[in-house]
Amino acid sequence: MAETKNLFKIRLGISQNLILLFALIACTTLSAQDKVQDSTKVEKLDEVLVKSVRVDAKSPITHTNVTKKEIAKRNLGQDIPILLNFLPSVVTTSDAGAGVGYTGIRVRGVSPQSTNITINGIPYNDAESLGTFWVNLGDFASSVESLQLQRGVGTSTNGSGAFGASINILTDAVSKEAKGEISNSFGSFNTRKHTVKFSTGLINDHFEIAGRLSNISSDGYIDRASADLKAYFLQGSYIDDNTLIKAIVFGGNEVTYQSWFGIDRATLESDRTFNPAGIYEDDNGNIQFYDNEVDNYSQDHYQLHWNQRYNNYWSTTVGLNYTYGRGYFEQFREDDEFETYGFEEFEVNGETQNITDLIRRRWLDNDFYVINASANYKNNGLDMIFGGSFSHYDGDHFGEVIWAEFASQSDIRDRYYDGNSLKNDLSIFSKANYQLNDKISLYGDLQVRNVTYKTYGTTSDLVDFEVDKDFTFFNPKAGITYDLNTNNSFYFSYARANREPNRTDFESNNDIEPEQLNDFELGWRHRKGNFSFNANAYYMLYNEQLVLSGRLDDVGNPIRTNSGESYRLGLELEAVIPVTPQLTLQPNMTISSNKNRETIVSLNGELQNLGKTDISFSPDLVAANAIVFQPIENLQLSLLSKYVGEQFMGNTENPESRLDSFFVNDFNVTYTIETNSIFDSVVFTGLVNNIFNEKYVSNGYFGSFDFGDPDSPTGISTGFFSGFYPQATTNVLLGVTLNF
Repeated sequence: MAETKNLFKIRLGISQNLILLFALIACTTLSAQDKVQDSTKVEKLDEVLVKSVRVDAKSPITHTNVTKKEIAKRNLGQDIPILLNFLPSVVTTSDAGAGVGYTGIRVRGVSPQSTNITINGIPYNDAESLGTFWVNLGDFASSVESLQLQRGVGTSTNGSGAFGASINILTDAVSKEAKGEISNSFGSFNTRKHTVKFSTGLINDHFEIAGRLSNISSDGYIDRASADLKAYFLQGSYIDDNTLIKAIVFGGNEVTYQSWFGIDRATLESDRTFNPAGIYEDDNGNIQFYDNEVDNYSQDHYQLHWNQRYNNYWSTTVGLNYTYGRGYFEQFREDDEFETYGFEEFEVNGETQNITDLIRRRWLDNDFYVINASANYKNNGLDMIFGGSFSHYDGDHFGEVIWAEFASQSDIRDRYYDGNSLKNDLSIFSKANYQLNDKISLYGDLQVRNVTYKTYGTTSDLVDFEVDKDFTFFNPKAGITYDLNTNNSFYFSYARANREPNRTDFESNNDIEPEQLNDFELGWRHRKGNFSFNANAYYMLYNEQLVLSGRLDDVGNPIRTNSGESYRLGLELEAVIPVTPQLTLQPNMTISSNKNRETIVSLNGELQNLGKTDISFSPDLVAANAIVFQPIENLQLSLLSKYVGEQFMGNTENPESRLDSFFVNDFNVTYTIETNSIFDSVVFTGLVNNIFNEKYVSNGYFGSFDFGDPDSPTGISTGFFSGFYPQATTNVLLGVTLNF
């Protein structure tokens, strides 16, 4: 093991030197240019932080931009996925049912593990699971300047490749003026959010310090599905005409009572808020629930960004990141066998003791390092960016038994399993937009990505686990935009993406294959005055797509499987329709067909070919609408509607795996009072979620098992099980924000 880790560190050092050399060459070459003020002052230096991973309005990439102002209207403590619920092709879910705690987002039916997330261009996805744990970003929406959701492969990005969507987030911009904000909200399920923000404004026209402290807590809609999220954000900035340097620190701690077990269909009908987590039977035969069945995790991020403009043509960006994560999941276990923990049997009053009640903790302790570097050249219709990113992940997985009724030979802090994972991710890219003439612009994007992943040690099942994989991916992208006139433009793009399996994939099948996607997008954008209409057709052709099987492992991680050939074919429509100066409609709709070309499963002891089947968690119809009414300048009323069609939790179209369609409506109101006293303004916000009390489910799990059956021709029959995560019925959040 030591030799493997040393070899990996040598590779890490070589890769780091290559990246540092690249950044040094770029900066040294560009610094030779004469420094003059950039004539393109409309482009804020803050926005350069994310320029390498974002696209503009003319790019042939399907995307939606969300501004700070739009986020603020519903920012009452719910997580970022819930705030994005009404965007095209989006389906969101919440384990606790109320949008606080563990939440998830699927775009075009693609799992969260295949959605790339960056913060200021720094990868945020967990390097091993490839998922995004928004619960570790408590109240992060309060520090977001803007975000962009790209659907499909999108542009080349940093970290794990986008495999259906990417969300890139830009944190708070530098404020010229000193300001402060106190925000408090309260609501159903004892949900509370308390936020304090400040900015010094520019000191001596160059320096700014800004920060935020937040606390969000909720009891959850599901029984005991509580969340206590404490978070902070602090940035120091230096800015002049051509330089922006930002040091950013953010993070926090979350303590969340687990609710990922879900409930079966019968319980869904009889007691939809029931939570089986922590259940046990005491010595008197009474049902009890362990009071600390929690996920307790802390994560701290340290970012340093340097953006430099050298003249009207050249600019560079360098970003550094260190993330430190650590925490555990605590469980009460009833009548567990000794062999699960490596305990030795012993005699008690002449009887062999080999089972025990106990409390265990499963730990993660990890370090994540990133360096990004890019250079941007703009001249005569050519806008080109080239650069690279390197990340290194070092994560420990281990388990402890902190209490046992019968502890055998174990000592305090013994690790009953222990393992380590090391992952390097190196990518280089070059992308360009070229305005060929006044009608046609061309887009090209080339990326090479190398991933090295090594694990060793034992899993939580005390099974030896070792992975030693090296992947090299080439991801080309190209597109064209045609401006028919000032009101209409058309685009077409092709993009290839490749993506490695994650840790859970390797645990379930060490022969799992990486997945590949060829994405074709054809779109029409129309804008006239305040009216806009976008239509986009997509065809996403997969090879060995890692689809969700429907099953979960013993800590709630989704288990995926290669599906051979599969595809997603869809049409996305969205519009902004000003009916009157006070009334606006904002509808969107996605119609799609999502299919595995061939599905072979074992049923009743025999392999059966089911032919073409629906891909799991991929509804054929997703639609949303916002009716926005502004009767007076400072008052806005919005009715937000969301429809999600029927979907399956597995890939066999088994009726037991069906999630019914649902139609949910929220009502949002904001009212602003401008004052001339201590506060500049007071903003009142109200949100009624699910106003028609729809009892719906947006997520779940599904699996099968074989059992002996003498009445079956093969002697084996197949049974099925399913679990559901109910979402909250009607609930209310009310908030007030004091700006000064």
